[in-house]
Amino acid sequence: MCSNEPVKKFQSIELFSGAGGLALGLHAAGFQHRALYEWNPSAVETLLYNQRMGHASLRGTKITRGDVRQVDFTQYLGVDLVAGGPPCQPFSMGGKAAGMNDSRDMFPQAIRAVAEAQPKAFIFENVRGLLRPAFSNYVEYIRLQMEFPTFPISQNISWDQNLARLERHKETVGSSCGDLRYRVHLHLANAADYGVPQQRNRVFFVGFRSDIETDWSFPMPAYNDPSRWIPLSKAIGDLPDPSSKKASKWANHVFQSGAKPYPGHTGSPLDRPAKALKAGAHGVPGGENMILFPDGSVRYLTVRESARVQTFPDDYKFLGSWTEAMRQLGNAVPVKLAEIVGRSVAKALSRQVRQKVKASDSETLQSS
Repeated sequence: MCSNEPVKKFQSIELFSGAGGLALGLHAAGFQHRALYEWNPSAVETLLYNQRMGHASLRGTKITRGDVRQVDFTQYLGVDLVAGGPPCQPFSMGGKAAGMNDSRDMFPQAIRAVAEAQPKAFIFENVRGLLRPAFSNYVEYIRLQMEFPTFPISQNISWDQNLARLERHKETVGSSCGDLRYRVHLHLANAADYGVPQQRNRVFFVGFRSDIETDWSFPMPAYNDPSRWIPLSKAIGDLPDPSSKKASKWANHVFQSGAKPYPGHTGSPLDRPAKALKAGAHGVPGGENMILFPDGSVRYLTVRESARVQTFPDDYKFLGSWTEAMRQLGNAVPVKLAEIVGRSVAKALSRQVRQKVKASDSETLQSS
């Protein structure tokens, strides 16, 4: 077996799946999705369409449109992995960065899923804005809840008072075994450093249940020198002009008129990774989703070109209008980055499985 192949398929569930960037990457990394949950109807249509078309990453997966607050995650007790991207608008500038005061903050539901399913590991991702100094105490609050997901959070006091309670709890229990507990890693990654043709910074929370023995660390970047970054031209260079007849042979490769630069939004030069695609709070910000050609002209990226930037495969189709499809892509995790992170977690879990098998074999020999 090739060394970069996962040892086995682990079982996973995913919240806030969007159009499937994290799901596709994790499947390639060795995870079989039991269930995906998403609220946005267009994103769910995209998932269901690709499932009907037989996309391997979604085969046998229950795809549900619904409010995760209504899901009983105890039905997935013992699943290997819980993953997802809680809505990032509370912590992004485009979403007004209201943080913990934003009703769209779904981290409490991600933590509840971990508490109820008690997975071996979890992966949650979010925007870089989460690491703003203004949110530092709240991030620690999130991290400690992930460490102790069954700790009772009081609804009668403020989050910072609950943070103080969690800090006292951690001091009290120390390193002792007892209630459900996770080792939580927090890491900021630039997708361009991992071979994605886009400068996209994402924050990852990765946790392992305390009984899972592993020395896991976040994957080292292989492209962390800007001279090695993959430029936009390499990602989309083989696609035909979207206004030509040849473009009709490519799914989602349709010319979109109306592109124009404005201050602070001038498009992505072809000789560098694309700027981060963004969904926007009220539509699609044009500057982040444009190509800046050498002659100074600009045009919008097509949906297919944007999918290339997000490292989705060409056989994966996005449903909905251009604006809606671009919103799905602007909210997505780059598939390649998700695969790299997921593969590292799958390898850690595989080592745990092998260690248990060896221990069992050793006990058998000793007793024979």
